[in-house]
Amino acid sequence: MVTVGFVALGCPKNMVDSEKMLAQIGQAGLVITPEFKRADVVVINTCGFIEPAKAEALEVIRETVKYKKSGRVGKVIVAGCLPQRLGEELFSKVEGIDAIVGLAQRDNIAKIIKRALAGSNSRVYLDGPSRQIHNDRGRMLLTPGHWAYLRISEGCNHRCSFCTVPAIRGPFRSKPRQMLLAEAKELVAYGVVELILVAQDSTSYDRDLNAGYTLDRLVKELNELDGLQWIRLMYLYPTQISDGLIKAVADCRKVVKYLDMPVQHVNNEILKDMHRGGGREQIRHLIENLRAAIPNLVLRTTVIVGFPGETDDQFRELLDFTRWAEFDALGCFTFYSEAGTPASQLPGQLHEKVKQQRFDELMTAQQEIVFSKMSRQLGRELLCLVDAVDSDGGGRGRYYGQAPHIDGICLMEKCSAKVGDFTEVKIVGTEGYDFIVEQI
Repeated sequence: MVTVGFVALGCPKNMVDSEKMLAQIGQAGLVITPEFKRADVVVINTCGFIEPAKAEALEVIRETVKYKKSGRVGKVIVAGCLPQRLGEELFSKVEGIDAIVGLAQRDNIAKIIKRALAGSNSRVYLDGPSRQIHNDRGRMLLTPGHWAYLRISEGCNHRCSFCTVPAIRGPFRSKPRQMLLAEAKELVAYGVVELILVAQDSTSYDRDLNAGYTLDRLVKELNELDGLQWIRLMYLYPTQISDGLIKAVADCRKVVKYLDMPVQHVNNEILKDMHRGGGREQIRHLIENLRAAIPNLVLRTTVIVGFPGETDDQFRELLDFTRWAEFDALGCFTFYSEAGTPASQLPGQLHEKVKQQRFDELMTAQQEIVFSKMSRQLGRELLCLVDAVDSDGGGRGRYYGQAPHIDGICLMEKCSAKVGDFTEVKIVGTEGYDFIVEQI
């Protein structure tokens, strides 16, 4: 009996790869164990997008190699974005890795594990940036089972000057309609009631295929699936949100009124240097149109502070815009100078202290906005999807305005519903970014 420990790191798109690899490992007759510190083989599926993700991955790899050297772990295999980005350099960064596996080799993970156990001399399973379309059916879900990610495309054609994704994951490739619908139906048959659509840029769906089956048409078709209750859209590129998509979100009953739309900045010069396209007024008009067309819309975004050359005035412009927009949720990142990106070569690289000060100031302003909006929600009745129930009867769930892992949650002291059920609740308080709710 060969045991395999698995460590899944990174974003939702990476989680889909982890789920597929886990299924393949199990189908190959290998035993997946939660005790990865005592496994015959440990597979670490990594992220390599920005410096903190790289640092996290390297820390996990080094820790696992220590277990190997102490005799508690047999083989260490590193997969995913970090090998794709660093290549064979990874061997010199952490001595003791038995194999590195790139993204294009995802579906060969079971064979690679068996080769490593057999003492094969092969250590490198890398190709260039992938151009293939992965079939993600037959996954072993890492999510609770009643919700799952549906990856609608791979790669990216945008050339944001700060981003490493196109170099790692290759050009944009839409999944064909039939492949997507088959996967969605399979997930719903498993018991999934919430599908979360993810991609590097969801709004570019079908632009490479030019089949006329755009994101709004996909959403409308998913809306007709029996058994599915919620459809959530993530990673929408602001300049590519069409009137048709806005109408589909507004009209489709199962599409939750929640949009994740990273704007990154609003100063026109910064956006130009970021290679983002669009501008402040275009973003402003889009937000106004979205809120006018979609009542009770919850809008999430992400921004970057401390981009090279960002002046005090340009930062203030972003801060003032954030106060005007009153985003329901906002993720802020300080700029990381990633090797190989055009932004790393720009003049005016800012000191880390300046970046952190701007981060703190913007997030303090955003916190005030969110806490004020949350306080105005007291007494509101909501439909809540139950994600967990504790042994003492306490429950945790989410209303439509809360995406898993990145937003707040709804806390219930007493929950009579089961995991995966929908239940009516009333907001009776707040705790940080979470709502305290009672079942009605």
